[in-house]
Amino acid sequence: MNLTQLFGIHAVQAALDYSPQKIRRAWVDSQRQDVRLKQVIDDLVKLGISPEKTERKKLEKMADGKNHQGIVVAVELPAMRSEDQLKHDVEALTTTPFYLVLDQVQDPHNLGACLRTADAVGAHGVIVTKDNAAGITPTVCKVASGAAETVPVYQVTNLARVLRWLKEQNIWIMGAAGEAEQTVFQMKLDMPLAVVMGTEGTGMRHLTRQHCDFLVKIPMAGQVESLNVSVAAGVLLYEVFRQKLLA
Repeated sequence: MNLTQLFGIHAVQAALDYSPQKIRRAWVDSQRQDVRLKQVIDDLVKLGISPEKTERKKLEKMADGKNHQGIVVAVELPAMRSEDQLKHDVEALTTTPFYLVLDQVQDPHNLGACLRTADAVGAHGVIVTKDNAAGITPTVCKVASGAAETVPVYQVTNLARVLRWLKEQNIWIMGAAGEAEQTVFQMKLDMPLAVVMGTEGTGMRHLTRQHCDFLVKIPMAGQVESLNVSVAAGVLLYEVFRQKLLA
C-alpha cells in the first residue's frame, strides 16, 4: 500500500470530505485542545479511526517541520485517472468546462501548487502527460494541501490527441507562451477552456503549441524573463476565474 502523510486541519478535513476511505492512521498533539481540532478528531472516530496522542516534536518531524496544527494522518495516495475517464467526465459536465493542462511539468512542487490553485478556482481537473512528468507523489500531496484529493488528475499518453478531442467538444485551448502577441488580460475567457502550460524552462512542445487555438502571455514589468510555471498558472487561472465571476 502506497501511503503518504497529510497534516494540518484543512488538508485532513479535505481528506475526510472527499476520500475518507483512504485514511489509514491518525496522530494528534496530546497537549492541544481547540474546537476545530476536536471536530476533526470526532469525524475520524466516526470512521473507526482512533487518533494516537503524540508529542508535538514527533508531529513536527512527521510534517517535515511545517505547521501541522496538531494533526497528521496517513492516507493512500490518490489514484490518477485515465484518458477514458477524462472523456467520460467531460461529457458528463453540466457546467462550463475549465481545465489546466501541464505539458511535461516535472517538478512535484509545481504540480502540487498547480493542484492547489486549480482547486481554488474551481477547475474541473488537471491533465498531465505520462512521460517526462511528475505524477501524484507524497511531495505533491503535501504541497497541494488537500487539493490532490479534490481535483481530478488525468494522466494521458498522447497529449496532442487529447487536445484534439477537447477541441471537438467545443473546448478552446489557450496556451501560455512568452512570445505571444496578446496578454491574458486582453482576452475574453468566459468560455469552455483548457489552459496549457509548458514544462519548466523550455515551455510547451512544438506539437502541443500547434494544437492551441490561441496563445497568451503574462506582461512582465521587471528584469526577469519568466515566472515559475506554478506561479504563471496561478495568474492565468485566476484571470479566467475573475472573468467567470463577472460573466
